[in-house]
Amino acid sequence: MRALVLDVGNTSVKIGIATESGVLTSFCLPTDTRQSGDLLGLRLLEILRQADAEAGAAPLDCCLVSSVVPGMDPLIRHACRRFLGIPSWFAHQDLPVPLENKYERPAEVGADRLVAAYAASRLFPDQASVISIDYGTATTFDCVSGNAYLGGLICPGVLSSLGALSTRTAQLPRIPLTVDDSVISIGRSTVTSLNQGFLFGFAAMSEGLCARLRQILPQPCSVVATGGFAADVARVSSCFDTVKPDLLLEGLRWLWLDHSLGR
Repeated sequence: MRALVLDVGNTSVKIGIATESGVLTSFCLPTDTRQSGDLLGLRLLEILRQADAEAGAAPLDCCLVSSVVPGMDPLIRHACRRFLGIPSWFAHQDLPVPLENKYERPAEVGADRLVAAYAASRLFPDQASVISIDYGTATTFDCVSGNAYLGGLICPGVLSSLGALSTRTAQLPRIPLTVDDSVISIGRSTVTSLNQGFLFGFAAMSEGLCARLRQILPQPCSVVATGGFAADVARVSSCFDTVKPDLLLEGLRWLWLDHSLGR
């Protein structure tokens, strides 16, 4: 069994190859609703060639998708049908997430948040509660207790905050975040000040919110972090129990296995 797994976010599409044992490899493309389904199909074919070179070729059974960008959905269906010859299964439409959704308006919860929360709960099945933190376009905190998705928090994202700061302030430059420090220092240049502020600012936010959420969640409670900035925050913070860069892709894999095996 082998499946293509796609995490379609507002900024990028994360692509992986899943088997019964795990997600073997992952790639990334920019999210672009202006491209054609044919172009996306050709890009996926090229990625699969590279993946086969790395992990060994085997037939694909399907494509599993978590998408928060509706404009990408028909492109993905077309690309998979025409170029890969496989069906596309979308969470939560085709692959229900087996969590009781406690949101006041359940349809408002993005598939990415539900799938990541489900994956986090699968990582720590013996915990009373789990918090999934995703450092994406937004920084989201999602809480699960037992078999129930309770809801969470939505905070500014790292790169979107940096972009907003540089576009709305005349004297602050747009910079790449290079956060190699493990101990906070007082910035003596604008670039250093921004890097220190973002790294330790988001770390402090994560620690503070996790501590407050733990006070109201059943114990014991574990915290799983994912997303591009998670590893950087983890270097300077001890509030995470584990960091899983491919958490959402792993969630799609578990949904697929549950569906395929009738669990």
